[in-house]
Formats: sequence, structure tokens, C-alpha cells
Amino acid sequence: QVQLVESGGGLVQPGGSLRLSCAGSGLTFSNERMDWFRQTPGKEREFVAAINWSGAGTSYADSVKGRFTISRDNAKNTVYLQMKSLKPEHTAVYCCAVQRRGVYPYWGQGTPVTVSS
Repeated sequence: QVQLVESGGGLVQPGGSLRLSCAGSGLTFSNERMDWFRQTPGKEREFVAAINWSGAGTSYADSVKGRFTISRDNAKNTVYLQMKSLKPEHTAVYCCAVQRRGVYPYWGQGTPVTVSS
């Protein structure tokens, strides 16, 4: 079965950086568009970034442009989210998902990120 497993979250001070990873299995990872989302309690899940199958095409939420970078390594079946200059408002659970024609059939469990001093 398809599994997406995120890692790399944790506690970081404001201004710090983190790199999240999402490892996929049970699918032909190199064929898939991959997205990152985040969610905080009481708020709707928010799109963060997306990357196409090859890595040549990316898109970002306006709120993270210039601060977050999505990338992938298809040889490792992994997509990354590099986050820099983090602020407390970036605190959330970050999840990766497979997107197919506007539908998200597979999601990871998420990795929590806490930005606090």
C-alpha cells in the first residue's frame, strides 16, 4: 500500500531553519506531483507548496514565497521542504500529499513544527 512518511519537524527558534522530508513507498514516486500542506488547531488545512514529477515545476503559497523551497529526489522517493527564517506563525503540523488531477488520494501523518523561543 501507499505510504508517505514525513520527518524533520521539531522545535526551532524564530529565525531558524528546518528541512522536512517526505518519503514515499508503494507508488511510482517519480510520476507523482507532490504537495505540502500545513494545519494548526482551529484552522483549515493550508496549501504550502507543490512540485511536479520532475522537479522542474514548483508553486508556493504567497505566504511562504522566498522563505520556503520545495525540492525532490526521485532516486530516494523523497520530497523536501526547506524552511528558513521561521516565525512563530509557521508553527503547524506539516503534511505531504500526492496530487492527481486535483485530487489528493494519499496523505502522510504529518510532522509537527514549533517555532518558539
